[in-house]
Amino acid sequence: MTITTATGARYFIGGTTAIPYASGDAAAIAAFEALTWVEIKEVEDGGEIGDESADVTFQSLSDSRVRHLKGARDAGTLALVVGDDPLDAGQIALRAAEQTKFQYNFKTEYEDAPDPTYSNSVDYFRGLVMSARKQVGAGDNVLRRTFNIGINTEILTVEPDNTP
Repeated sequence: MTITTATGARYFIGGTTAIPYASGDAAAIAAFEALTWVEIKEVEDGGEIGDESADVTFQSLSDSRVRHLKGARDAGTLALVVGDDPLDAGQIALRAAEQTKFQYNFKTEYEDAPDPTYSNSVDYFRGLVMSARKQVGAGDNVLRRTFNIGINTEILTVEPDNTP
């Protein structure tokens, strides 16, 4: 596969329907694909996501060395920066989700198909909308809003596919 730019990436929010799944579970991917999605428009920066293990350390007295072990996995917090559009259905859904304590479903589709016979890759996950902060800035700045989404599940990725 060739590298590509982030241009064309699209972000979506789904409802609160629980999707029980295990790593790489095809049934979970099918359940995510069956959901109704609302696109979040005017995304400027899609942030970064992905698992990172906690660094668990142990100091050995006998050789004065610190040992590093892999601890719990954390998929991170997605800082989704958008041009603030009070009429965009996706942004309205994000602002409403921030007012709740419920987990929502999220989907990101990347425009990364290696050729026209392939589909684009897609990420699915569940998380909490932790904030909806407005950025004002100076006179000629575009009003922006940052939605921080705390990811609470593994990120399920559907790779580009060329099967009919």
